[in-house]
Amino acid sequence: MTQTMKIVSVAAVLVVLAVIVPHSSSFVVLLTTRAMCFAILAMSVDLLLGFTGLSSMGQAAYFGVGAYLTAILAAKFHFGLGWDFWLVVLMGMAIGAALAALFGLFAIRASGVYFLMITLALGQCVWGLAYRWNSLTGGDNGINVTNRPNFGLDLTNERTFFFLVFAFFAASLILLYILVRSPFGRSLEGIRERELRMQILGYNTWLHKYIAFIIAGAFGGLAGVLWAHTNGLISPETVVLTTSVDSLLMVVLGGAGTLVGAAIGSGIVFALREYLSTLVPWWQYALGGVYVLTILYLPTGLMGFPARLRQIRGASTKNPSKSGDAKKLASAPS
Repeated sequence: MTQTMKIVSVAAVLVVLAVIVPHSSSFVVLLTTRAMCFAILAMSVDLLLGFTGLSSMGQAAYFGVGAYLTAILAAKFHFGLGWDFWLVVLMGMAIGAALAALFGLFAIRASGVYFLMITLALGQCVWGLAYRWNSLTGGDNGINVTNRPNFGLDLTNERTFFFLVFAFFAASLILLYILVRSPFGRSLEGIRERELRMQILGYNTWLHKYIAFIIAGAFGGLAGVLWAHTNGLISPETVVLTTSVDSLLMVVLGGAGTLVGAAIGSGIVFALREYLSTLVPWWQYALGGVYVLTILYLPTGLMGFPARLRQIRGASTKNPSKSGDAKKLASAPS
């Protein structure tokens, strides 16, 4: 499939999503809205994991600061509930980028498992602040965001709010796609494949990774802003390690290095959670089994399934079956 066909296919899916979901039940609308918020977070993880080769476990930190900023401004200062909502969006992206710029000074110096552990530790620091700073974050009780912005659109209506989140999701997908297809994005892929070679060619690989880290933080902050108004309750659970793990697994499930795969993984995870939790009390184990099977038998994720299928068909065409060989031997004269 050519790149143009892929773009047309994704655009068609987005149009279908925008047409069908608003006419579904309120539960489906809310579930899809939540999945799209997490899809933005998952795509920010994919920018690091799929295109730069950095396995970050601290993405929940940027998601959390964006969500807490929105909740604090809305609940305590009644700010961001009108046209100033757009200012809060910019502030959420800025605070996510600023925190990533700070954390990146420590994390980018490491690589491999050491990078993963540093981002995990830094993310847990943010969780500790959210849990202990009761006067600002509310501690365990969290902060309730009871009102949604009103700037000419009735965002208390779940379907109207769906379109707002959908617009942010589509814009994030387009912007990140333009980024990864740019010369900067190509250089990130080169760093992922062979960093030493890129250094020999004269690229400042540290700076490239640092900029990608900051951009991922900005989109994580954006996802947090939208999540605050989607979920309505922001607590330390928002910045817990599980959030980072979930976003990472969404990318792996959908297919790292594809962006669209991260969004698909987010939708599948949210759908499976809601469906399996109504069937069995041990649904977490079933979801974990899906992850394990994907990694073992489809390491490139669901987006890599067509290529995997073509590979299997090609191998079966080139290599005749053992049963066929046995029949030929049996029919041959002695």
